[in-house]
Amino acid sequence: MSRLIIVSNRVAPISEGGPAAGGLAVGVYDALKETGGMWFGWSGDVLSSGQPQIKVEERGPVTFATIGLVRRDYDQYYRGFSNATLWPAFHYRADLLQYDRHEFEGYCRVNAWLAQQLVPLLRPDDVIWVHDYHLIPFAQALRSAGVKNRIGFFLHIPFPASQVLLAVPPHRALVEALCSFDLLGFQTAPDLRAFCDYIVNEADGTVEASRGRPTVVRAFGRTLYAADYPIGVYPDEIAELAKAGERGKPVRTMKATLHARKLIMSVDRLDYSKGLVERFRAFERLLEQTPAQRNKVSFLQIAPPTRADLHAYQDIRLQLESESGRINGRFAELDWTPILYIHRQYERSVLAALFRTAHVGYVTPLRDGMNLVAKEYVSAQDPENPGVLVLSRFAGAAQELHGALIVNPVDIDGMADALAAALTMPLEERQARHRDMIVQLRENNVSVWRDNFMRDLQRSGDAALGRGADAAPAAAAG
Repeated sequence: MSRLIIVSNRVAPISEGGPAAGGLAVGVYDALKETGGMWFGWSGDVLSSGQPQIKVEERGPVTFATIGLVRRDYDQYYRGFSNATLWPAFHYRADLLQYDRHEFEGYCRVNAWLAQQLVPLLRPDDVIWVHDYHLIPFAQALRSAGVKNRIGFFLHIPFPASQVLLAVPPHRALVEALCSFDLLGFQTAPDLRAFCDYIVNEADGTVEASRGRPTVVRAFGRTLYAADYPIGVYPDEIAELAKAGERGKPVRTMKATLHARKLIMSVDRLDYSKGLVERFRAFERLLEQTPAQRNKVSFLQIAPPTRADLHAYQDIRLQLESESGRINGRFAELDWTPILYIHRQYERSVLAALFRTAHVGYVTPLRDGMNLVAKEYVSAQDPENPGVLVLSRFAGAAQELHGALIVNPVDIDGMADALAAALTMPLEERQARHRDMIVQLRENNVSVWRDNFMRDLQRSGDAALGRGADAAPAAAAG
């Protein structure tokens, strides 16, 4: 059986029950630990001097191969082009995009260097699965090094519409690099359509879509395949975590603090794409327009720090601290603080148990690839007395979770109305909505995501490696 090689920008230090990681890390690790294989990428270390060396560590069925970055590479590849250019562009924030040609050169250089570090670790029959926007040129670099293995790519964030992508000066070079992969995976059908639109209208390529099969893409002298594969979770495992965590001190303390109040809960990395400021203001509007909810509901926002050395993230932190202080100052009473804003991480079991406690899951990003928090919230609920999910239409999860109350994250009044409806929704309706969503989550868990992608990658490689353009995969997810 072929060995699976996962490549991602960061190899997350995940431990069972440890601090919650992002969607990529959780999804990748849950997939890899079932099959075994290698996870290769940056260790998170930034070296001030010396030559980075690969560290290989065996943990059960998974081999972790990690390497540090020197400061210049970190600044250009990670802080620069990846997070100052690609992240805002792919999240439809061209107004925040910063571009420096030298940073793009550094981005390509680091991708080539990382590929060179991986090559000696590869076996001829390995299947390589590359993840996310940091590594768009990775397959191109491997091909230049003579690697013939099947290589797939999965984008965990949105793929922007052509007119937005055109704001990134080297957009054509990036899409050409993507076409060096054998299979491209996107979170949702709209992301896939955006990519195909670019291929046809900007790259003079062709796409051939057929029902139940990946789209055939011909561009830049290559034939490859593309499909949407919405990433999932293990809902039953999360439910067990939630029940186990209820007995823990953090959850018991929260319940004691709430008294008889209802809880609205959000968990997000501290990022401008998450719509946090708008979310705070919609909660404020709820308190303005529905005085009966004052001192009857509390809003818990957990926002762990991320990319703290980038100015845009420093600004959003200051803005949130200001907004929460202002709203609390306006509405707080001696025995009630409306917004509980916590800037730290919690273990997965604690978060799952808090989700189970919360009457409303409040997930309203301005733009998000999938947003596994939405799926984790639904999974953690007590089916006999479930809470209600309020979900942005611009989260990928909204394509699947039709039992949620779908909102526009810039519509402050609309979100306040949805919160009011969620807090007063009858039990029978809550149960029906939850049943609809939990069925979807079980049918499309993280194993289905992995298996569908890997099946199509195995099949697509035949055609992409020149073994016949008719060898298209027989099925695709989504």
